[in-house]
Amino acid sequence: MSAQGGPAKATSTRENGQKPETEVLDMIGDKTDTEQEQVEEQNETVRIRPSLTSEAPPPVVELPKKKAAAAARLPRKAHLVLRRVEPWSAMKFSFVVSLVCFVVLFVAVAVLYGVLSALGVFESIVQTVNQLTQADGQTTGSFDVSSWFEPVRILGYTALIGAVNVVLITALSTLGAVIYNIAADLVGGVEVTFSEAE
Repeated sequence: MSAQGGPAKATSTRENGQKPETEVLDMIGDKTDTEQEQVEEQNETVRIRPSLTSEAPPPVVELPKKKAAAAARLPRKAHLVLRRVEPWSAMKFSFVVSLVCFVVLFVAVAVLYGVLSALGVFESIVQTVNQLTQADGQTTGSFDVSSWFEPVRILGYTALIGAVNVVLITALSTLGAVIYNIAADLVGGVEVTFSEAE
């Protein structure tokens, strides 16, 4: 109502349904950031944050597919040196392996003896030896060949040889591990190259 027209402007803006600028600024100072953004949206004013305008969008990176990467990748290789063999583990391992070999040997000899005995091989050997050692129907020797091919004798010798093999293989493997450790300390161990399976 003054000559400058201040109150008249305030009333005209109120009539249009908008708040006057002074009231909007006072409201912005009193409210939080989210409320200020809502007020700014109502006034159709948009503020752009300078940090967003100065930053470039991140580049788009396409990740290769797993199948293509696996097909293109070469198998990895690892060069390792065997520095020490534990004698205790070598002894246990060699004992188990030699024990398995003993069982395999015993079963193989028993099966082979059964097959040869069923075919009559031992009987023909005994008859041939008896014919060669007899002169005019009389035996010239005092030994009996048939006792050599008895199953108890053959399987007994097989068990004895197998037991000796178990002891010898276990002892030699343990001694070999000790000798390897001494040699590896002096000149280095055996180099081994491992490659990844394709």
